[in-house]
Amino acid sequence: MKKLIHLIAAARPNFMKIAPLYHALCKETWAKPEIVHTGQHYDANMSDTFFRDLELPPPHHHLGIGSGSHAEQTGKVMTAYERLLEATRPSLVVVVGDVNSTMACTLATVKIKYAEKATNQSEEPQPISSSLQRPLVAHLEAGLRSFDRTMPEEINRIVTDSLADILWTPSADGDENLAREGIAVDKIVRVGNIMIDSLEMMRPKIEATNMPKQYGFKDGSYGLVTLHRPSNVDDQGQLEAICAALKKISQRMSLIFPVHPRTRKQLEHFDFWHNLKQTPNLTLSEPLPYLQFMSLVFGSRLVITDSGGVQEETTYLGIPCLTLRANTERPITVSEGTNRLCSVTTLAQHVGEVTTITKNQRKKPLMWDGCTAERVVVSIRDILHLQVEFTPSGN
Repeated sequence: MKKLIHLIAAARPNFMKIAPLYHALCKETWAKPEIVHTGQHYDANMSDTFFRDLELPPPHHHLGIGSGSHAEQTGKVMTAYERLLEATRPSLVVVVGDVNSTMACTLATVKIKYAEKATNQSEEPQPISSSLQRPLVAHLEAGLRSFDRTMPEEINRIVTDSLADILWTPSADGDENLAREGIAVDKIVRVGNIMIDSLEMMRPKIEATNMPKQYGFKDGSYGLVTLHRPSNVDDQGQLEAICAALKKISQRMSLIFPVHPRTRKQLEHFDFWHNLKQTPNLTLSEPLPYLQFMSLVFGSRLVITDSGGVQEETTYLGIPCLTLRANTERPITVSEGTNRLCSVTTLAQHVGEVTTITKNQRKKPLMWDGCTAERVVVSIRDILHLQVEFTPSGN
């Protein structure tokens, strides 16, 4: 009988991570993957078009949690997901990334103990073992650390990794972080970066979108900006300095800035929006869906960001990236990739330096190759004690 596997998602980046794994599991005769949307983040762009682009069905389960404080979201997700666990009894729960729902679903799963069912009930799946009486939990994108515990995401990562049964890491530094924290070696499986699978899966649609042409840009002639973290946009002085730096950089090259709703709210609140919008060679746009945004990434000369995922995608594509943060949970994008951490005071200086880097000086981290979902399926088969043969089919 098929093994029920819950794939937990709470926001758009989570769906990007589970999509390749969902498709890979659907090809397996023994697997029954189901998507659980906690509803932690509401996103108007999480529409039928988004699911159609990812070739995903509507979520099989929607917990409808909504917004709230970190504690409220965590508690609501735990309560709702515990009920779903008892009702459906999956064999495996896969959590991804570092949002509150990732930690909450992990906590709910490791603390549940299935009640005995009557023997005439034969619903699949049964608990993995009579001694455990609960599903196993696997964390996809495990081991990432910024070493900054003021970040809520860092707390979520640490708690999730300390409790999960299987830890799928994207790179060697993830393995090292987990080992340093005392995680048993047999729990750690390096599988690579699942976001690269999504990128390659979507590449034909991304390239067909051709957003640079729609904005009148030639490939390699412009910089792309994306900023949304509270440390950058909630502080008036920091945001004012960022605006000044962008205006200075726009004198050197054209910039396009799809503005996150949080960022726009703060720009308007501090009365910076109008002045920034009038800046020559700086185009402000509405937030863009994944296909359109990645089309701009593909054609860019460099990217200025504070996003974790963009650091990975630019490293894979060999595009210079300037990350406006003091730290990153993805240091391999700095040590091996195209990413540089910088402050707002050094941002303009770094722009000149990174645009001189040649493609030959850029390196893709090991196992960032579009085959991560296949390796995860192999690991799941191993977890469930099934026979396996694996032949990579990706890049």
